Amino acid sequence: MAELIPINLVLADRTYRVRVEPQDEEVVRKTIKLINDKIIEFKTQFAGKDMQDYIGMVVLWYATQQSGNALPAVNEITSRLEKMERLLDQELES
Repeated sequence: MAELIPINLVLADRTYRVRVEPQDEEVVRKTIKLINDKIIEFKTQFAGKDMQDYIGMVVLWYATQQSGNALPAVNEITSRLEKMERLLDQELES
């Protein structure tokens, strides 16, 4: 197991010190940047809200994006499995 490295992250104007595996550092930093960029975007679109509201909006957006990305993969896998099943059925019948 790789040794965890400490990194400082700024998320929604707060600093967090977390430990991550070295190979995950870039992904974590890119994710934090994406989240902070979305917070700024929502701040410009919905003025007058507090930071908790913006974080909630970003969490909802991020969760929706993640589940939306998974659905096409599931559909593709299902389609491939059905094709394999048809091929197996054809082989068994002949």
